[in-house]
Amino acid sequence: MSVNAGRFAAGYQGPVVVFVIGMRINNFLKFGKWLPVAKAMRPMIEELAAQPDSGFLGAETLRQGMRTVLLIQYWRDFDSLESYARDREQKHWPAWLAFNKAIGSDGTVGIFHETYMVPAGGYETIYGNMPDWGLGKVRGLVPATGSRNEARDRMKATAKI
Repeated sequence: MSVNAGRFAAGYQGPVVVFVIGMRINNFLKFGKWLPVAKAMRPMIEELAAQPDSGFLGAETLRQGMRTVLLIQYWRDFDSLESYARDREQKHWPAWLAFNKAIGSDGTVGIFHETYMVPAGGYETIYGNMPDWGLGKVRGLVPATGSRNEARDRMKATAKI
């Protein structure tokens, strides 16, 4: 991964939905329970990435310790996210049904998500000497100079013109 030397900001303008989704392995020995859950996300991300009109902007995968994997997803709007989640012809719906059937509330695997609807002008980004990451990775980088030099100015720059 190459490093972008200097200071950059995400070039994205307008509102964005940040969707944090993940799983926690509560019982390592029950790999037959948690492995299918862990394997389910990649096909969904690939499906979304192949559909530019889906409203999905991109994602980052993170790990917290040995037990927790999460994705930070960026969406154009909440309606697009909800539409994907409820579409019975897409990969999420059968994965959700399979999870509920195999795990339900038995405690072996935890799942979570948080959704944030961020209005235009309600966020700012900065990446100093970093490889492409986050919103900058999924929507492009611009130099953090001029109107993007200070945090308050970057906040204003994210407002749709």
